[in-house]
Amino acid sequence: MQKPNLSLLEIGNMNFGFLGIQFGWGLQLANMSAIYSKLGASPDSIPILWLAGPITGLLVQPLIGAMSDRTWNKLGRRRPYFLVGALFASCALLFMPTSPSLLFAASLLWILDASINISMEPFRAFIADKLNAKQSTLGFIMQSFFIGIGATMANALPLLFHQMGVSGVGANGVPLTVEYSFKIGALMFLSCVLWTVCSTKEYPPEDLAALERKRQENPGLAGLFKEVWHEVPAAVMAMPATMKQLAVVQIFTWLGLFCMWMFFGLTTAYYIFKAPSASSELFDRGTEWAGWCFAIYSIVCFLVAFLLPKLAKVTSRKTVHATALTLGGLSLLSVYFIHDPQLLQLTMIGVGVAWASILSMPYAILASAIPPGRTGVYMGVFNFFIVIPEILASIAFQPLVKYVFNNQPVFVVMMGGASLLIAALAVSRVEDPGEKQEESK
Repeated sequence: MQKPNLSLLEIGNMNFGFLGIQFGWGLQLANMSAIYSKLGASPDSIPILWLAGPITGLLVQPLIGAMSDRTWNKLGRRRPYFLVGALFASCALLFMPTSPSLLFAASLLWILDASINISMEPFRAFIADKLNAKQSTLGFIMQSFFIGIGATMANALPLLFHQMGVSGVGANGVPLTVEYSFKIGALMFLSCVLWTVCSTKEYPPEDLAALERKRQENPGLAGLFKEVWHEVPAAVMAMPATMKQLAVVQIFTWLGLFCMWMFFGLTTAYYIFKAPSASSELFDRGTEWAGWCFAIYSIVCFLVAFLLPKLAKVTSRKTVHATALTLGGLSLLSVYFIHDPQLLQLTMIGVGVAWASILSMPYAILASAIPPGRTGVYMGVFNFFIVIPEILASIAFQPLVKYVFNNQPVFVVMMGGASLLIAALAVSRVEDPGEKQEESK
């Protein structure tokens, strides 16, 4: 079908749920290592405790993507998954900061990550469903915009609560500033997703009769699961060349990000604020400051988000993405040379530019290279190249951090910077079919 151009308000409404989703992600990324440390985890045990995110992403995203490709009911195709994921994720956010033990927190993180993935994955396909080729880049940039706003609010909340006079800790030692932030995050997650569900309609599948035939061939939930598990391996085997080339970029990109998310907070507490232990006041101030630094890269993300398409038109999407990754990599490497908390904020400028591009450019390139009828499953498969390096890091980093880096988190952050630079070099090998189509017009 010929998809009409949508107004900026309509594109905003369909992406507003991402603000809530990123609120949940932002709270998790900025605070989970600190929560684990408060519950007794040592730095070298942090990576394995983060395993929930990549494992659930590996299993849930391609499954949900393929299932949503085959779903059509009164609520639509993608929106049922937005809503179910939001309900479970909001419940997990409510209880996470009051976890009584390390095992409880780690278990709850599995539920939280699975739920976020259920909500988040169909949003990528939602853009391809609703927008024509001319507006697809704007759609992904709008997602980056709302991601930046959501993450900024989530990351800044603990520091803001502290400045407002909130003090004290819960029974498990987690600061009340963090606990209150998670409660607000639960409300934001559900509210924002509900806004998108209620304000945006979906187009029916182009061949509704074919979809109904598939349902009859594989009736019920068991039949759907069977069909999906057959399709995912088939999609992996039939990946377009552009997707394979982007896979290399994604692997090194997300390995770098994972290094930052796991250890930037601990680096700020131990390396910048010189905290003697996780139970000290300096540790709490350091992790709050790290959250503020994450807020800065999120602010930069939404400030530059709408500049990227214009830069891509003048140059190319590949040039923009390679440059952004280079800025992010150099910024993380520079952390080693900084000892002043105020200067540490400057490192997040390059990270913010990289983050804005990471959230949009690879998906805009990919959207022009995959079959439109299989957008959900291919977006899910594309997630493999995010979660596989994260799984490897979660499993392999414990001896690396303990025996090679001597439990010094700053070296893991620097390794993340080096990984982003490798990703920037790999961008040169990517073919962008969308740009070729534009040249031929």
